[in-house]
Amino acid sequence: MKVISYNLRKNRAATEIAALAEDHELDVLCLQEAEAVALPAHVGHMSLVHATERNRLGLAVYVRSERFHARASRTFELKKSLHDRVLSPAHERLLGVRLLDRELERDFVVASFHAAPLTALNSLRRHQIHAALEGLRDLGPGLPALMVGDYNYPVFKGRLDTEMRSNGYELNLSDKRTYTRYRMFRGHFDFATSSGLDISSVRTLDRGMSDHLPILVEATLRQHAEALPVAA
Repeated sequence: MKVISYNLRKNRAATEIAALAEDHELDVLCLQEAEAVALPAHVGHMSLVHATERNRLGLAVYVRSERFHARASRTFELKKSLHDRVLSPAHERLLGVRLLDRELERDFVVASFHAAPLTALNSLRRHQIHAALEGLRDLGPGLPALMVGDYNYPVFKGRLDTEMRSNGYELNLSDKRTYTRYRMFRGHFDFATSSGLDISSVRTLDRGMSDHLPILVEATLRQHAEALPVAA
């Protein structure tokens, strides 16, 4: 399964998504900073499952419709940063989709995530990440899950990795940096969190019109994935 995550930089890179889907024979495309009203219903072989509507610039998920059936989708509000409250409100920072893989006859959850901006503390972003994963557990109790997106987490990833592993998830960075616009903030901003999947690679793709570089995740559902504990 091939999944791309791409922050479109205020929708500026929206014209690139069709080529990304075709060139990489995508199964899932997860977007951040997308303008929902401007997104096409179909991009090549992919169909738009859902896009957030309460944010001017929000999240969207496309899937390969002949292979996957969307059983349910849900948007989630996460704890707001000061930036969200004062400057550019972002009500929905997680879009989760429960999919049926028709080839394998198995369900799993995929999600597009956009953490609070760099003006917030890492502690707030960790809170958002934990809350996001709990939301995905509710959407697909015990199912394999893959959450990709813009984590805005350039430093001190060791602590985040430890916390993710203690909660049954794996943190996967790409092979190259995904954000290089500002010298002091260069690093891996976009990555993947997964459970019940084997991640064979996470690759940073070529720069486009966005200040983020897209990442390509190649993943396989484990044959006997251990179910995650369901939140009480």
